[in-house]
Amino acid sequence: MNLVVLTGAGVSAESGIPTFRGKEGLWKNFKPEELATPEAFRRNPKLVWEWYDWRRQLISKAQPNKAHKLLAQLNAVIITQNVDGLHQRAGTKKVIELHGNIWRVRCTNCGKEYENYEVPLGEIPPKCKFCNGLLRPAVVWFGEGLPMDALEEAERLAKSCEVFLVVGTSGVVYPAGLLPLLRELSIQRDFFPLWQNSMAPRW
Repeated sequence: MNLVVLTGAGVSAESGIPTFRGKEGLWKNFKPEELATPEAFRRNPKLVWEWYDWRRQLISKAQPNKAHKLLAQLNAVIITQNVDGLHQRAGTKKVIELHGNIWRVRCTNCGKEYENYEVPLGEIPPKCKFCNGLLRPAVVWFGEGLPMDALEEAERLAKSCEVFLVVGTSGVVYPAGLLPLLRELSIQRDFFPLWQNSMAPRW
């Protein structure tokens, strides 16, 4: 069976990772515009990195839960809005990360991207190991478009799969929320750029 699953923050909640929009969601206590936008990072990279360092420490203690493990056992292809890497740790072989990965960093100077599992961070904000430039989390923030390669692959998988499941997400955040409709409605790829910059979720 060709199974594709779209997952969101709810699938990792049982692992102890707070959701963003739920009753106890992170955005109830933190302001996205202060922590998850390019403008916030330019204004105060230390504050942004302190928040991400806190999140990385929280995620480092989490373990894949039954949902992660079951999806891995089903050999599902995962399209995820999560940045925690728990699907990979559960053994899922193919994961499309729409919003990046909190364990990857990208240099604002040389542009190189690489994995960084240091917890806690020894220096905040951290510096690039190649050029000593300022690093940022390799995640998608409010005001940024989703990576086109991941989005196009997600679209292709959604259109071609036999079964498409949605787990742990309300489906109201776009463009990810459109993916379950693609097979039925045959939405064309030119539709996506209309949503990318204005309504895409940011972490």
